[in-house]
Amino acid sequence: MGIGSVIKKKIFDIAKDSKAIRVVLRSERDALYRAKMVLDDPFVKIDDRLVYFQTFSGRGYSDSPKAMYEYMLKAPEYSDYRFVWSFRDAGKYSFLLNNDRTEVVEFRSRADNKALRRAKYWISNYRMLDYQYPRKGQVYTQCWHGTPLKRLGYDIQASDNAMNSIEEIREKYRTDAEKFAYILSPSPFATEKFATAWNLVATGQTDKIIEEGYPRNDRLINVSGEERTGIRKSLGVDDKKVILYAPTWRDNQHVSGEGYTYKTEVDFDKLRSALGDEYVILFRAHYLVANSFDFNRYGDFVRDVSSYSDINDLYIAADLLITDYSSVFFDYSNLMKPVLFYMYDLEQYANELRGFYLSLDELPGPVIRDEDTLIAAIKETGGWKPDEKYIEFNKRFNPYEDGNASARVLRRVIGTSR
Repeated sequence: MGIGSVIKKKIFDIAKDSKAIRVVLRSERDALYRAKMVLDDPFVKIDDRLVYFQTFSGRGYSDSPKAMYEYMLKAPEYSDYRFVWSFRDAGKYSFLLNNDRTEVVEFRSRADNKALRRAKYWISNYRMLDYQYPRKGQVYTQCWHGTPLKRLGYDIQASDNAMNSIEEIREKYRTDAEKFAYILSPSPFATEKFATAWNLVATGQTDKIIEEGYPRNDRLINVSGEERTGIRKSLGVDDKKVILYAPTWRDNQHVSGEGYTYKTEVDFDKLRSALGDEYVILFRAHYLVANSFDFNRYGDFVRDVSSYSDINDLYIAADLLITDYSSVFFDYSNLMKPVLFYMYDLEQYANELRGFYLSLDELPGPVIRDEDTLIAAIKETGGWKPDEKYIEFNKRFNPYEDGNASARVLRRVIGTSR
């Protein structure tokens, strides 16, 4: 470990132990970065036809920003718009430069700062960094990245978060609400929860919510059998029953200098023994999880797809979803395929880490606590068909998903801002 990494780890260790020190360090850091952002391009004018895109703080090309971008590329009404994408590994996404209206920049670089100050529209599915404030006349659209099962922001009542107290979490959401012009919602349920999580009711900002569906789900609605076959072949799973296992992160699992980690609590040897060569598991860690996983001992039975850019491909390829407290099942249910909830640490997660917005008996699949029951449930999904409970769940949580959310959202965001 280099001297820089050692110093960084020591600073994180100190910040973990002291809220006061965290507040001071973050305040100083943000003031420095805000000044640098302005100095990188102090006299720039806002370009009314420039749109800035980002997903998961530069971690990939996916989600609603991707859907909105690709819609704008094709729609005649946006033919005179230009686009900037920000990535932590910009070289990996150079294929976007094949479109002459698109620019790619490195996340948190000078070019990134300049793009942020130039672009009329910011479109992101995650909170912008604390020092990144839109200028007067700029329009930041917070797409968010899922209908929430676990509590968010101001709604969190108990938290064992390793790096933020409840007060600090609420401050981040307050700041985000102050910055965005719009936040997207896929349902009346999500609208209600976002309004309280971002404290929009108390601050009189509920008019910022656009309830038109999630653009990212357009593809799930419009997908063809031919596209599904192609994705499965490209993943090398066209002759298997595919299980997508997508657990969420744990707020209290954090390594200084690295980030949030995840410990797999699944006996994959036991699953392989029971499921044989008939199945393959695609393991998808949450985007905040920093550690890597070595599944080599399981051969082709378990494959780590955590770095696969667009989870929609994995939804489409899968025959079955296993998750715990992640919001992935809300989107996946648009495909009308089975979902299992493996919640081995239910009491701790519910009582110490987050808590839930839904009663677990409202979920569109069984809650499972042990691996024997999990194996039996997987085997029982053969010939599965959605029951009335599943169908009603979809009507409640995905009422607008008709394949045209991108068009509706963009009309609201850009059409009302020209």
